[in-house]
Amino acid sequence: MWFLGMDVGTGGTRAVIVDGTGKIVGTASSAHAPFRAEHPGWAEQDPEDWWRAAQEAIRGAIASTPEPRQPIAAIALTGQMHGAVMLDENGAVLRPALIWCDTRTQPECDWLTEKIGYDRLIELTCNPALPNFTLTKLLWVKTQQPEIFAKIRHVMCPKDYVRYRLTGEFAIDVQEASGTLLLDVTHRCWSREVAEAAGIPESWLPRVFESPEICAVISAQAAGLTGLSAGTPVAAGAGDQGAGAVGMGILQPGSVSATIGTSGVVFAATAQPTKDPKGRLHTFCHAVPGLWHVMGVTQSAGLSLSWLKETFFAGQSYDELNEAAAKIPAGSEGLEWAPYLLGERTPHLDPEVRAAFACIGAGHTSAHFVRAVLEGVAYSLEDTFTLFAELGIPVSGIRLGGGGARGGLWRRIQAGIYGHTVEILTAEEGGAFGCALMAGVGAGHWANLDQACAQAIEVAQRVEPDPADVAAYKQGYAAWRKLYPALKSLR
Repeated sequence: MWFLGMDVGTGGTRAVIVDGTGKIVGTASSAHAPFRAEHPGWAEQDPEDWWRAAQEAIRGAIASTPEPRQPIAAIALTGQMHGAVMLDENGAVLRPALIWCDTRTQPECDWLTEKIGYDRLIELTCNPALPNFTLTKLLWVKTQQPEIFAKIRHVMCPKDYVRYRLTGEFAIDVQEASGTLLLDVTHRCWSREVAEAAGIPESWLPRVFESPEICAVISAQAAGLTGLSAGTPVAAGAGDQGAGAVGMGILQPGSVSATIGTSGVVFAATAQPTKDPKGRLHTFCHAVPGLWHVMGVTQSAGLSLSWLKETFFAGQSYDELNEAAAKIPAGSEGLEWAPYLLGERTPHLDPEVRAAFACIGAGHTSAHFVRAVLEGVAYSLEDTFTLFAELGIPVSGIRLGGGGARGGLWRRIQAGIYGHTVEILTAEEGGAFGCALMAGVGAGHWANLDQACAQAIEVAQRVEPDPADVAAYKQGYAAWRKLYPALKSLR
């Protein structure tokens, strides 16, 4: 018995097949066309391209599995969050989807906040109005393209459009729905008050399910296109952050992940919906039924390092840069990096602030700049841990993911700055893997996600924080915190 998970990302779609022990037996990916950005801050993709890539990834993953092949017993989907896919009464796409990194909607955010009230919006949805969220994108279409808005009959997020093409069903999971700004996160259902205030008919919104819950089955038409069997159960799945957390075993309160990709995310499971009155953290339903999660986001985490390399060290490898930076003392001898290349989300909610190096001295070498970038990114993620402490969110263990987990130096830096032992998994397979486990739970193979992760996930290494590093970084973080107010004052 095998299970398939699929991740409809920004750059491409990836499918993963696992066996009954959670071991990966097949994978395949298909790239998407680059997103369109007709104006600064715009980002759009064609949902039909996701559907094409999904078919290719599923067929490729099945073809990559060893003989004798077992049937795919269930599938689940994850993908880029916050996108707005709009369909007409016949299920046809009305316009390209506005995706997560589209930030044109600040006027709509301001209008919605004034209409509902900042405190009331936090109370209802656990989150403030941000340009990333789905609802603000719908409001932009309402204002700027009313002829299209008038034809909308269904609204969904990217991976849920792919599920619609696979099954003919309109469905969404509670974790993904939390990122639309239309969900009553506390009660895990659509917020009638927010929808009415925004002028969004509830009939447009898909049914809401818990992440491992079976919500549809593969249609005969999709079976012929993908190689799956008609009637194969489809679990609701989760957005990329929720599914990725399942894939890392971040399930119960106290468990935390710090993942550095292009952006950086600190993700913590919670027993209750913890609301930050200032809206500095995202509070969403977890992919684990009955639980929630909070997360803080650094916009330019891994992007900071790739920008530095491509701009100043194009002829050197990342290994060479890390080797040189490892010889520099913790704290980079006072050199600091504010990683605000794309503005910042947590804790500042400031899309306009920009990055800077500070306190440059004559003795600083190129290796100092590399280490300062690694440390500056980790300091930015430490801002989220500082908020966790402020709000009473427990941290009993931290698992590292993404590019920040692959290099020994960045692991040691994070352990020292966070002041916690950090764990690295034997294999971090991401959201598609987490969804494959959800599919197994939905099919009844595992009793719950805890049981699935206990069998499928293995810790490869634990990195203890060096006491000397902890002391240096405590002082360094205090100095680094002065950078944002200084940069903000320059505007």
